Amino acid sequence: MRRLTICLTLLLTVGAATTAAAAPPRDSTAHATRTAAPPRDSTAGATRAAAAPPRGNAVVAAITAIAAPPPAAGPTGKPTAAAAGSAGKPTSGAAGPTGKPKPSAEAVRYTFDGPAPLADVSGHGHHLSPVSRNGGAFKLVAHKGGKALAFPPPCRDEPCPRIALRAGSTTELNPGRRPLRYGASVRLAADQTTKGENVMQKGYSVRGSQYKLQIDGLAGRPSCVLVDDRRTAIHAAISSSGVADDRWHRLECRRSGARLSILVDGVVRGRATLPADLSVSNGLPFSIGGKGSYADNDQFQGLLDEVWVGIG
Repeated sequence: MRRLTICLTLLLTVGAATTAAAAPPRDSTAHATRTAAPPRDSTAGATRAAAAPPRGNAVVAAITAIAAPPPAAGPTGKPTAAAAGSAGKPTSGAAGPTGKPKPSAEAVRYTFDGPAPLADVSGHGHHLSPVSRNGGAFKLVAHKGGKALAFPPPCRDEPCPRIALRAGSTTELNPGRRPLRYGASVRLAADQTTKGENVMQKGYSVRGSQYKLQIDGLAGRPSCVLVDDRRTAIHAAISSSGVADDRWHRLECRRSGARLSILVDGVVRGRATLPADLSVSNGLPFSIGGKGSYADNDQFQGLLDEVWVGIG
């Protein structure tokens, strides 16, 4: 009987051990399942990382977009002129094909080239007509592959030849209070100077307002003049250096607000302060080479080329 009891006990023990090896505990099975499928938080984190960069990078990207926006498209979808200029192509304010400065808002330009030397090549139609007296005339001379104008030489004994070139009166050449630039290329010898020679002007200082470029005195010092349409005070920016050396020089007058400057060959040589509300507006012709053909016309006596006016 005792042997039978021992055998039964051994059989029960072996059977329990066999069952435990065939079926692992529930906790072990659950752990194996969690390992095969990552925790929910880890999966969500992986999705966020793939779909969107960290917030710090997003801020940098936004700043970059603001600092360097894509080129603005025109009506046809092509980049505008401003965008094209950034690619290295000249914009409207850059130098022209001859290297001479071109105003961004050109109102008139005379190059004195081609079959119609007195034509306004800006396309605005402000063509010149000569007014003369005592046989006054201009000549065309060669200059930089084109032509320039030669005005009558100095004359000491009256009656002297007089000539000026005029464009008809137009409000399009009145700057009012707007920014104004105008200039010309001149060549004047030491024996061609007088007390006053007018390169270009619109209006008169005694009435109706004026802007003018002139060369005065024996030293041939150029100056820019502005006169208001309500006050007759003359405001002049006078160059500190003369140009009567028988060489070509580029002269330019610039008005911006209360500042008037004269430039000689691209360098500022004189300044003047203006009333900020100074306005030039008149119904008088635009003249080149003198005020007119009468005796006291401030006749220009040298060579002249590239006359232009830019407004705005």
